[in-house]
Amino acid sequence: MVTQLKKKRLRLYKDRLNIILDIAQTINEDHSIEDLLAEFEILLREELEVGKVLVFTYSNESWHNLLISGVSNEEAEMISVEKDLLQYDSIESITVSHPPNLKGFDAVIPLFHRFKAIGFVLIGDIEEEQQGISPTIKHLKLIQIISNLIIVFVENKRMQTALLEQKVMKKEMELASRIQNQLVPSKEQMPQTSKLNIHTFYQPHMGVGGDYYDAFQLSRQSIGFCIADVSGKGMSAAMVMSNFQAVIHSLFTSRVNLKKLVHQLNDRVNASANNEKFITLFIGRYNLLTRRLTYVNAGHLPPLLFDKKKNQLTHLEKGCIGLGMLDFVPSVEIGKVTIPKGSKLLAFTDGLVEIDEGNQVESCAEEVEDAISNDQPLEINFMELKGIINKLLDKNSVFDDVSIIGIEFK
Repeated sequence: MVTQLKKKRLRLYKDRLNIILDIAQTINEDHSIEDLLAEFEILLREELEVGKVLVFTYSNESWHNLLISGVSNEEAEMISVEKDLLQYDSIESITVSHPPNLKGFDAVIPLFHRFKAIGFVLIGDIEEEQQGISPTIKHLKLIQIISNLIIVFVENKRMQTALLEQKVMKKEMELASRIQNQLVPSKEQMPQTSKLNIHTFYQPHMGVGGDYYDAFQLSRQSIGFCIADVSGKGMSAAMVMSNFQAVIHSLFTSRVNLKKLVHQLNDRVNASANNEKFITLFIGRYNLLTRRLTYVNAGHLPPLLFDKKKNQLTHLEKGCIGLGMLDFVPSVEIGKVTIPKGSKLLAFTDGLVEIDEGNQVESCAEEVEDAISNDQPLEINFMELKGIINKLLDKNSVFDDVSIIGIEFK
């Protein structure tokens, strides 16, 4: 004959099993973390009559509060998992002798997954002055089981979210890379003239930046060319530069005033980038008859101009601040230079000269200057530059896209 005590125990076990099944069903229904924690709090406060609850969980290499109920944020912040809780490796009642920072709680419930501590639960009664054993003590094992289920679910949910974010980011980077590659013209798209040799080089990095270079026939007598770099990486940088390329093609003509062009470009960059990005730009217009180069350097690395006859290297620096740095460009200085026959011009982005040397960024600008400052044809110079880049790639010292455009004036 089943005694009343056995009936009571069976009913208690049945109630606990139903609670676990309810939580498991909620997890299987793939509710949000917020909904699950809300149901967990209701269960503890109303079904199990727990007055105070603190749940700590470990993620991203640090401890965080997952749930705070019946306790002020100030009280929760006073508790350090490392100092106050890591010592516990099994359920322990602290009703009789409270550790200093755990006053007001009745039990510590450590949570483990694959023998590794993944969380701690602190529970207590609402009435802090209550004497004797807390009535919540009888539910400790049940609370541990449920808490473990929930914390493992939360961590799995976070991992799923992180994986989805990584997939989205990967797709974004792939799309941004395709957009950026479209910004780089092929050799066949370069202007064809007997008076110039134009060479280009593009080495994408695994992170998508925003490099852009171009050269185009403005008229029968003039050639336009430019090189630019947008701040930041990813889709937003690629979209800003894609829009910038379209604007360059629509506004840059053989007769446009370069100062006016710079102000127009600055307005367009501000409009498309919402004042969140800026672009450095070198833009030049070369007259094939007069050999006159007119240019503006808008915060870009100064291109190198090497005069073979004088064996002289000049940096083309005149211009203004980068585009999009301010709502209005305060002043623009137009650079003008007559190009001697046989000269070579080399423009590049900072990925060529800024290299990663462990804890600091070094410059290999002198090597680049040496590569152009000689009597060798520009094609040979580019072969040497590619050799420099390959050595840096082998050392994992390149941390940005490398873009180069060179012009040899016959």
